[in-house]
Amino acid sequence: MELMAMITTGFVALLHLYIMYIEMFLWDKPKGMKIFGLQPDFAKASRVMAANQGLYNGFLAVGLLWGMWLGTAGLGVTVFFLLCVVIAGVYGAITSSKKILLVQGLPGLIALIAVLLAA
Repeated sequence: MELMAMITTGFVALLHLYIMYIEMFLWDKPKGMKIFGLQPDFAKASRVMAANQGLYNGFLAVGLLWGMWLGTAGLGVTVFFLLCVVIAGVYGAITSSKKILLVQGLPGLIALIAVLLAA
C-alpha cells in the first residue's frame, strides 16, 4: 500500500506541475486555449490571472513533493497538501467547471485515501 501511496501522490504532484506549466506559459497559446476552451480575447485578457493561478498549482506540487521527500515524517505535510488539492477540486467544480472535480479532485482524493491507508 505504501507504493500505491507514493505512486498516486507523485502522479498528483506531476499533474499540478503540468497544470502550472499550462496556466503560466501556454494559457494564451493555441494548446492552452484548446485545453481550457478559451477564446483568444479572453485568454489574452486573463493571462496574468492564469499565471498567478498556475503559481498556486506549483505550490501544491512542491508541497506534495516535499512531503514525499520527508518520507514517513512527512505524512502530515502530504495529507495537508492532498486535502488542499481535493478542496481546490471541489471549489473549482462548484465555481467553474465540473470537469475540475474529475481532473483535479478525484486524483487527489485517491492519493489521500492511499496515503491514509498506508499510514
